[in-house]
Amino acid sequence: MNSVITEKTISRQASSEACLFAIKKAEELNISINVSVVDNKGLEMAFLRMENSFIHSIDIAKDKAYTSASFGFPSDTWTNVFKEMPHLEQGFSNRDRLVPFGGGLPIFDKDNVKVGAIGVSGGTEEEDIICAKFAIEKIGLK
Repeated sequence: MNSVITEKTISRQASSEACLFAIKKAEELNISINVSVVDNKGLEMAFLRMENSFIHSIDIAKDKAYTSASFGFPSDTWTNVFKEMPHLEQGFSNRDRLVPFGGGLPIFDKDNVKVGAIGVSGGTEEEDIICAKFAIEKIGLK
């Protein structure tokens, strides 16, 4: 019987770099964002706020990352789930920290093991997703 479980999680270095890369892409898009990177459990590893970013977007970015880490899929997947199973929306919409729109993405290593997630908020859903994907790609993960 194995009494110890070894888990993989994103490093603090990669988390910090991911935040910087997301902001680099936001600058290219001429938007101001907040970005959060969490570990495989949804605990925050890094956060950055751009000047002039929306204050409400701070918690939204953090909750997008938390949502993606806790379920292992992009936060906007919930939009389709709710369309297909509307009865779930009533229950899940009352859950703290569940964000059912784009900008939260899980982060996987080369072996497809979930190691964390990123949440971006401040642009449109599409812009938030672009920034998050760019950051994940630039740190060499999926």
